[in-house]
Amino acid sequence: MSKNDQEFSLQAVPRTQRNQFLKTLSVMLGFTFFSASMLAGGELGIGLSFTEFMLIVLAGNLVLGIYTGALAHIAAKTGLSTHLLAKYSFGEKGSYLPSFLLGFTQVGWFGVGVAMFAVPVAKAMNWDVNLLIFIFGMAMTASAIFGMKSLVILGYIAVPAIAILGSYSMLKGVDTLVGMQGLLDYTPTQTLSVAAAMTICIGSFISGGTLTPDFTRFAKSSKQAVIATVIAFFLGNSLMFLFGAVGAMAYNLADISEVMFLQGLLIPAIIVLGLNIWTTNDNALYASGLGFANITKISKKFFVIINGIVGTVFAMWMYNNFVGFLNVLGAAVPSIGAIIIADYFFVKRRTYKEYASMSFKKVNWLAMLAWAIGVAFAQLAPGITPLNALLGTAVVYIVLMSVFSTKVSNEKVMTNDHTEREIAG
Repeated sequence: MSKNDQEFSLQAVPRTQRNQFLKTLSVMLGFTFFSASMLAGGELGIGLSFTEFMLIVLAGNLVLGIYTGALAHIAAKTGLSTHLLAKYSFGEKGSYLPSFLLGFTQVGWFGVGVAMFAVPVAKAMNWDVNLLIFIFGMAMTASAIFGMKSLVILGYIAVPAIAILGSYSMLKGVDTLVGMQGLLDYTPTQTLSVAAAMTICIGSFISGGTLTPDFTRFAKSSKQAVIATVIAFFLGNSLMFLFGAVGAMAYNLADISEVMFLQGLLIPAIIVLGLNIWTTNDNALYASGLGFANITKISKKFFVIINGIVGTVFAMWMYNNFVGFLNVLGAAVPSIGAIIIADYFFVKRRTYKEYASMSFKKVNWLAMLAWAIGVAFAQLAPGITPLNALLGTAVVYIVLMSVFSTKVSNEKVMTNDHTEREIAG
């Protein structure tokens, strides 16, 4: 192992360097404990009854759990990050497209996350927002430099704190609604269709979920990786949605920080918001570093620092102007994961050769075409956009690979037959 690649950004994670289950679970829960999920839960809470909300969240996070669980299985089996796995389906140079899209979106969300903490805290405490952005952004960048070790430690601290303080805030919200019966009797002030609600639920974290292999490649077994991931996305993410939704139902506020401020929980709100964003943002920097390292072959640590500085400097601009663009770009990300899953399970039938012995083609244009068709299908077809992206892209990729692989094989057979006849003649 190179001293410059202690995070195995350009190679498979050796079995001797794999982590125990609790470390993997800590990292994945820290990743999914994110304020944006609470905000999405708040949006659902304003537009759905409590029963409808629970059904939507459980169904949506079940989809996320299946999707990310499949990626976790592949990562633990191969020891490879999302970016290195993409080489098997997209090709050596073709993998640069997924790496750029994933790296770019994560830098964007890092900047948005920094501002999501700084803006409400600066307002509540009457502090300078730019100074707070600089301090918080640099602190998160500094901890992300240490890679997986810091992600594990941060998860151990943040996950229990968020769960306890968030639960306390939620219980206060239930009291405001006059108990559980009031929560069950809640009538939403707006209406939200099932398709729109499922899109919010699945779309809230499917972009980040595509990066699951970056963290679960360190798991000792695929079973541990899948269990940790499903717990994080199905249960952990559902809990974040629940925190946000109950606050919205009780106070008609979708932002959890505003709810906690209103409840008089100023310091707990700052702790929850800070830890919540810190864990996810460190994962975002880590993943973006892996993406740009795949493209440039420069150390991941270098890009963690650069991306952290860029995200911090442009945090307010991203917060005010970039969220909509990131959501649009995020629609292109699930198609990447769909191709990786389809390639491993259906095209290659779980028979990936070891990464070190592989000789990849430069670009698999069929994967590029399937990705483009999948993204277009997701946007144009009716229904649930993230599901359209996953299913549409996977089907197109499998069909294209099946048809054109068969055609190439037939051409080789015909060429061999023709050569044999010439020799015989």
